[in-house]
This record gives sequence, C-alpha cells and structure tokens, in this order.
Amino acid sequence: MSPSRAAPSLRLAFQLLLLLGWSEIPAWPGGRVCQAADQQDHGDGRLGLLIGLCLPLCIQSVTFKVGLLGPWTCDPIFSRALPDVAAKLATDRINKDPSFSRGYWFDYVLLDEECQTSRALAGFVRLELSASGFIGPLNPGYCVAAGLLAESWNKPVFSWSCPGLDDGETLPTFARTLPPTTQVLFAVLKHFRWARVAVVTSGRELWAQTGRELAASLQRWGLSVPLVLTMETGARGAARVLRQIEEVGKVRAVILCMHSVLVGGSEQRRLLEAVEREKMADGTYVFLPYDTLHYSLPYRNSSHPVLASNPRLRQSYDAVLTITMDSRGKEFPEVLGEAVERGEIQASLQPAQVSPLFGTIYNSILLLAKAIELAYHKARWVTGRTVAWHTSEIEFDGFNQRLRTTKDGEVIADYVVLDTDGTGSKLRATHAIDLATGSLKPLDQAIHFPRGLMPGTDASCWFDAKEVCVEGVDPAYVLLIFALVSAVILVVATLAYYLRNHIQKVHLLRGSNKFLLNMDDLVFINTQLSRKRLNGETEMSISGKSVSDFKSTKTPKNSISGKSAMVLTAENTSVAIYEGDWVWLKKITDGTFVEIRPSTKIVFTKIQQMRHENVNPFLSLFFDCGILAIVTEHCSRGSLEDLIANVDMKLDWMFKSSLLLDLVKGMKFLHHRDLIHGRLKSRNCVVDGRFVLKITDYGYNELLETQKVTWLMPNPEDRLWTAPELLRDPSLERKGTFRGDVYSFSIIMQELIVRGPPFSMLELSPSDIVKKVQKPPPLCRPSVSVDQAPVECIQIMRQCWSEQPDRRPTFEQIFDQFKNINKGKKTNIIDSMLRMLEQYSSNLEDLIRERTEELEIEKQKTDRLLTQMLPPSVAQALKTGDPVEPEHFEQVTIYFSDIVGFTTISAMSDPIEVVDLLNDLYTLFDAIIGSHDVYKVETIGDAYMVASGLPTRNENRHAAEISNMSLDILSSIGTFKMRHVPDVPVRIRIGLHSGPCVAGVVGLTMPRYCLFGDTVNTASRMESTGLPYRIHLSQSTVNILRSLNLGYKIELRGKTELKGKGIEDTFWLVGREGFNKPIPTPPDLLPGASNHGLNLDEIPPERRQKLMKARNLK
Repeated sequence: MSPSRAAPSLRLAFQLLLLLGWSEIPAWPGGRVCQAADQQDHGDGRLGLLIGLCLPLCIQSVTFKVGLLGPWTCDPIFSRALPDVAAKLATDRINKDPSFSRGYWFDYVLLDEECQTSRALAGFVRLELSASGFIGPLNPGYCVAAGLLAESWNKPVFSWSCPGLDDGETLPTFARTLPPTTQVLFAVLKHFRWARVAVVTSGRELWAQTGRELAASLQRWGLSVPLVLTMETGARGAARVLRQIEEVGKVRAVILCMHSVLVGGSEQRRLLEAVEREKMADGTYVFLPYDTLHYSLPYRNSSHPVLASNPRLRQSYDAVLTITMDSRGKEFPEVLGEAVERGEIQASLQPAQVSPLFGTIYNSILLLAKAIELAYHKARWVTGRTVAWHTSEIEFDGFNQRLRTTKDGEVIADYVVLDTDGTGSKLRATHAIDLATGSLKPLDQAIHFPRGLMPGTDASCWFDAKEVCVEGVDPAYVLLIFALVSAVILVVATLAYYLRNHIQKVHLLRGSNKFLLNMDDLVFINTQLSRKRLNGETEMSISGKSVSDFKSTKTPKNSISGKSAMVLTAENTSVAIYEGDWVWLKKITDGTFVEIRPSTKIVFTKIQQMRHENVNPFLSLFFDCGILAIVTEHCSRGSLEDLIANVDMKLDWMFKSSLLLDLVKGMKFLHHRDLIHGRLKSRNCVVDGRFVLKITDYGYNELLETQKVTWLMPNPEDRLWTAPELLRDPSLERKGTFRGDVYSFSIIMQELIVRGPPFSMLELSPSDIVKKVQKPPPLCRPSVSVDQAPVECIQIMRQCWSEQPDRRPTFEQIFDQFKNINKGKKTNIIDSMLRMLEQYSSNLEDLIRERTEELEIEKQKTDRLLTQMLPPSVAQALKTGDPVEPEHFEQVTIYFSDIVGFTTISAMSDPIEVVDLLNDLYTLFDAIIGSHDVYKVETIGDAYMVASGLPTRNENRHAAEISNMSLDILSSIGTFKMRHVPDVPVRIRIGLHSGPCVAGVVGLTMPRYCLFGDTVNTASRMESTGLPYRIHLSQSTVNILRSLNLGYKIELRGKTELKGKGIEDTFWLVGREGFNKPIPTPPDLLPGASNHGLNLDEIPPERRQKLMKARNLK
C-alpha cells in the first residue's frame, strides 16, 4: 500500500474503531472489515491495539445497506415500479460517482411490506438489523410508529408517503423525499378557492389509512373535509359513494386516494365510469387523483391508451385535474429508455409499462446518499439523527427532474396541473405550481372544464390561517346576528309555548270536536242492559228513559237502572252513551295518570283520522278521576273471541272466510298507513250488528309511549298471539312489527278455523307454549287438520306463522290470495242469505267499485289492443263512429326491410320454426321502435314496414327518427340468432325513402291503416336493391339528413337502377357521430355470388339435405 493511500485508510480505520468499539452510537451493519479483525475481543486493550494496526491493511469501506420498504408483493401496481431495478440503478450510479467519498459503499435490500397496517408494523419491528437506513414506509398508517422505532435504533427513515407528518410534526430520524402532499394540494385548492373537499379511498387498507391521514392534515390546514368515504368493491360501491357526496352538498373537489387509472388503477376506473353514469362530470365537481403527486407522470409526448379505448372514462376524465411532478425536459419513459440502451439496466423491459414511481424510488435513494455524504464530511458521525439533520440545502439531479431542499430540509420540486381537452387521450399542462410562494402560474393551455362550468368557489377566509371562517362572513358579524336571532327565537318560542298551551286546553275541553271527555260528557250503562240490547231490546226505552233523557242526566247523581242503587261510573263499567250513541271505553290500566301530554294529542289526532269500514274508529279520549281510556264505537256482537266461543252461533266456511277477509282488509289499511298494531288478538277484533268485523286497539302502544307509561310484561295468556322474534326481544315486543302482525293474524285464523283458543289442541299451559315458541327447536305451532278449511287457507296460515319473518307474506299478498278461496263452492243457503242481507248495504258500494275497476281495466286492455293495431286518433274516431277521412302528408320517411335468403331459410325449416323466427325477430324490432318517434305500419311475411311523420307530423325529424331506428335495428341484428339453426346468420336489407304519401283506413272487417303513394313504392325498391347488413338511402332522405346536420355518416353507393324509376344516385348510411353500438360488417361480394340469398357453405349439413330435397320436389 502506498503512503498516499495509507494515510486516509489509517484515519478511516481509527474512526471505525471509535464507532465500533468505543462509542455508544449504534454501528451500521455489514461493515467490510477483514474476518480476522471481526473475531477479536474489543474488551482487551492489546487486541484493540492489534485491530488498530490491522485495520489500515484490511478495511476497504463501510457498507450502507438501504432497506427499500413497500408492498411489493401484495400490491401488483406498486411492483410495476420495479423497486429492485430502481434501487440497483441508484446504488450503482452512487458507487461510481466520484463526487461521493469512498467512506461508504451503498447496497440495498428489498423489504416487503404487508398491505394490512397491523401486520406491516409487526414486520417492521423485526427489521432493525436488516438495513442501515430505510426508504419507506408506503403505508401512512404506521409512519409515526416506524419513525419512533427508527429513532430508538438511531437509523434514518426517508419516505414520501406520510401525509400525517406534513404539518410540522417532526421525528429526529425522519425526512421527506418529496414536498408535503398537503402543501401541494392546498396550493391548488387555494388558487381555485375550493375549500369543501371530500376524500374517497380504495377499499385497500393502505389507501384507507392514506385518506384518513390526508383528511386530518387538510383539516389542520383549515379546510372543510365533511366526508371521508371508502369505496366498496362491489358493483354498486362507486355509485353509493357518489350519491353520498351529492347528498352532502357544496362539495367542490373530490380527492381520490387510490391508484391512478393512468397507471392501471381499476378502482379509480370504476369510480370515474360511475361519475359519467351518475351525470356528475358536469362541472359541479372536480376530481383530484392523489397518487400522481408522488411521481412524474409523462404528458408531453405521451398519450394514454386507457383514455383512448374507453369513451365513458374519457368523458368523465374531463372533470379530473391531475397534479404531478414536472420533468426537466426528458420525460420518464425517455430517460428510462436511455438507461436501458447504455446497459445500466440489464433487464429487458418496456419503459411505457413501468410505473413512474420508479423515478421517485431512485430520487429517494439519491437524497439519502447525499445526506449521508454531508453527515460524513460535516458531522463525522453518520447516525440516523445526523443524516436526517443534513438533508438541508441539497441540490441534485434526480431521475428526470431537478430537486433541491430548503434550509429546513423540505424538498422543493416543480409540479404542474394537467388536464385533457375533453375529447382526446393526451394530457396538457395548464398551471405550474410554485411551492416557494404557494401559488399557481397559468401556462399556455387553459383548463377545459366540462360544459365550460367550473365548480363553485368558497370564501377566501378558508385559506387564511389568521381568520376564523364562517362561510366567508366576518365572525363578529356572525356572532351579533346569532345573538339577535337567538333572542328573537327565544321570545317567539316563549309566546308560542303559552299560546299553544292555551289553544290546546280550548280544543281539549270545548267545542263540538273536543278531544277530551270527562264524567259530565258520558252516561254509563250497566252490563245487564248491554246484554239486553244484544238480545234485541230497544235502546230507546231503557228503564223507561229515552236517549234524550240520558243527555241531560249526570252519571254521578242518577243511575240509569232503577233496579240498582249502585252508581255507575267508569270504574265499574265500560259501556256508555255519548251524544246519543253507544260507546266503549278501552281503559289504559298500565299506569297512573295526572295529565294528558301534548304529544298524546298529536298521536291520537293521527289515529282518530283512521277511517275504514273494518277499523273501529277512535272517537275521543276519556280522562277523569285518574282514569284514562280510549272512547270507541260500541259493537253489539262483542269481540271475535266471544263470537268463536258462542256455541249457539253456527259458523260455516262462508261466514268464517268473510270475517277473515274483513280482518285482512282492516290490517291492510293500517299497514298502508304505516301503523303497526302490535296487539292483534281475537279479543281486539269486534263484530258489529251487521256481522262486519272491525279492528280495535290499534295505536295503543303509541299512546302508552307518548304518555311515558312504564311497559309491563303481559301475562302468558296475552302473549299467545305474539311472534317468536318479539318474544325474544322485549323492546321490540312493546313496539311490534309489521311481520309480527302477520303472525298474530295466523293465530286468529287458527282460532276461527278450529273454533277454539290459541294452541287449544296442545295440552300445554300458556307459559309452556310461550317458552316453546320463544326457544325452538322443536318448532311449536298449532295443529290444524286439512279437512277443517280449504287447503289454500291452511297454506296461507302456515306461511303467516313462519319462523323467519321475511318469509311471511304481507297483508296485501294475503288479500290477493283470499279473494279466490270461496269461488265456485256451495254454501249454506239460509246462512248465506242472512249474511248477504246483513252486509248488502255495506258491501254493495265496494262491489260496484270493484266491478267498475275491473270494467275499466278491461276497457283499457281493449283500448291498448286497438291502439296497437291502429293509430290512437284513428282508433278514437272508429270508437266514436266518426268517419276516418284519408289524410295527405307532405313529407314522411318510410322504412322497409326483409330477411336475406328468407326463401332458403323457409325451405330448410319447419313451418313452426319459421313462425318462431319471425316472432323472435319482430319482437326484437318492436322493442326497438318503442324508443323512436315512428309508427309500425305492417309486416308481410319477412317484410317489416315502419313510417315516421305520420299519423302525427314531426316537421323534418322523420328522416332522423327512421335513420336512428335503422341503426339500432342493424346493430341488434348482428347478435340475433335463430333458435333452430343458431349458426346460420340472419342478414337483413334496409331501404329508406322520404316523400309525400296518403294514409287512410281501408275496409270494414278487420280495418287496416294503409299508406298509398309513390313514396311507398320507392322505399320498397330501395330495400329490394339493397345489400345485406346495409341501410340503403335515396337522394331525398340524404338531403333531409344533411340539412339536419346531426353527424350522420353517409357514403355514396353510386348509380342504381330502380324499377320504374330509372337510374339514380343512392347512398349507404353507415353510422352517426356518438353512435357507439357495434354494427355487423357487410359480407364481401364474391364474383358470381348472389347478394340475395345464403351460400350453401353457411347451411349446416343436416339442414342442407332438407334444402336440396325441397328444391328437388319443386
């Protein structure tokens, strides 16, 4: 070793000795010292001296191993940045660069990061000895934790992906390799004054963490971030996210934390396609990809195939502004290609397929090496802290841009705002971002906002850290307005409270429609007199008094019955007379009542308005002497439970089904009004004197809730009608559910069918039954024989008591099934006559209404069928008997089409197969013409005739309507297959012609709407002289289409001989601007081949034999 080289080596050896043996600073792993020296004991002074003498002879340099940390395996798009290639290129150039001292030899190692944050952090904890310093992590979810661990290890951590550390929070061994992304975004948002921002992230946890960190950072900068949404992976995930953004309102910018669609991000592609579908690419919102902030996206000489090949994505990308690092001249693919050509990169790769994040990885390693070099020369102690400290005032050439750092270590890079022109696949720079001043400089190209509309702007105070912004209004002024408004509201609320209480008291106790009754308003009747009324005694002479006498008699002073000295009150009877009518008091016995709450009146008023023939109306509330009761109409036949238990009452199936149908109609009415009964039992169904069943006790639970009554668990006898899911949830049992009402109905059905109590066939106590229903298996339900009721009825009952609530039918569905149960069955004549006489007056109106509705439905069907055969105006004239005069139309366009080779197809097919073919084809055509302003005239065999401009004139739009329809039909025929021979193509010829014609109705038997005139003949000639898969146009139609200037693509066919017309110029219609549906390619014209039939090669062998046989017979 020469003396000139010995001195530096000796100096380096002593420094390394101090680092490794006599310093408390952790050593870098992987030092290239000779093996003999590494095996010595540092505690022995003599061995230390020996090492000191040996080191100058055997040491080369210390290896600094860069750990490149990222999700290289679990995220394929990150792996497209080729981190291994980028790190090798960077370290090779650093090691060969003479501007770096030889004190360190740089090497690298790829460290794979899990995509799940918790597992990624757990993996990082084990990496202390794997590297001397780290580039990463890419998951911001554990940036702070990684920085703290690196601080304890005294190793540098350089990362570009930690938005949570963008706001001044520093870690002594952490440094950024790119400018803070929040600062860049804030500069753009401030320039355009977009303060309300939503953040949408991919479903991957790495991006979800990024979105949350970014939103928190933007909020610390003073911006409003009302939404941080994670897009679900399903088909509707993107649409659901966009709807949430629309619902919030006033959102200006949407930041997309996910892989950019320009580098292969499928989540962003789905989201932007949904933006176009949801009509949100209209200038209301601007979308900012977050991923592109981390690299230099090529744009000068590059187009993006993903935009060129996807029209929907290209249209929605017009609402996207892409912010990315600018290059210094040559863009990323060009610089990468030069490195490949120079042989610096040995792998064979296509630069266009490599993610631009390659350059960011390269720049990060280069910045780390520069910082180590400065720390080595200035501090002489290369540790995590000194390396992070010496990142200031560095200027170097990155992969394809010039980078520098400030005195505070912040990286300064050039950024640009990119936009499309709304139609192409290239990006163009519209603004340059100056991070030093936080401003944007406009460039030559202006931003192309969709429809020329940019999102709305927010107040400038959002972007001023010294102001407290309240939608751009001065805070002191806002505070004053708030104080005044609060004072006014307080005064108004106080006055309204007192006025409301006064008015409520007036409505409660006075007037004809008073809401609250007391003892003075009712005359109570004993139960014996109630039974006499049921037996037919007149209500007008009870104990020798008339009803008019009862109105002036006060209950506490006089008893109604002269045979009893007991005074009748609400405590000992539930029957009373109110304004001449008998009423029933449903007492609320679950609590003690002092007053009626205002909310109770609101709820009761709603319930009071329920009016239906099968719902017992609520008249008023009774409140007196501490008793609260609901006043309803009195039904003389008692409850359904009483009727079932009355053995003297004969109930045949006609009677039972009528009662059940009444119950279904009443419950259907309540459920349509969104009212849950919750207490449906046979005893809560009452029957009036005409044997009409009415439901009562509905709304009972709501009244208890408004009165704040403590709910008590009912007795087991009262819970036999309760659904199993309600038995398991007391809070749900108190409120009830719609499906729970259906279950209760099934138990009432069982009572009525077997004429016995619930579960009467099971020899169990009510408490045991409730326990078995509540906790299956086995499933506990009543047992009903199939001979006790129609099978359909039993089937309905079993469906209604299904264990799974979702499988129970609704009352609407039950009603539809129940109407058909009794049709065609004999019933008891006497009972049926009685029933018919008693219910005739109430059911006649419904019967007439139902019949009228059925008649109206049939009339609509007839009218619909007639309008399908004739134009509506003609059909209306024929119905009214008016003559239909022929009508002349100045300009119409007529369409003719037929099937090429239909004769051949018919010869090789059975008649039924030909019918199926025509039916399938014309059904397809009929569906298409429904979306166009056209009229189908007729079909004759394989010919299909349509006209536009008649019977309703549409100016000169008739040619466009027929042309659009023809393109749609031609597109659909390309995928049409015959059922019996799917391999044989179905080709059609289409001919169009425009001109005048006369239309009128011909014939009396099976009248038809026909067209007459030379225009019809010419259109037919255009079809017959056309070619397969072609739309043949006449000169008149072409003139109209060109005058409309709608972008129709028309090609000149040339001279064509038309029978009876001579030789004329004709044209092909081949498309229209904006029409993106595929059109079948016309077959090539072979010399000598027929243009009006099928080739034998296109016919399957088995069908070919049948065809030849048919031809031989001819």
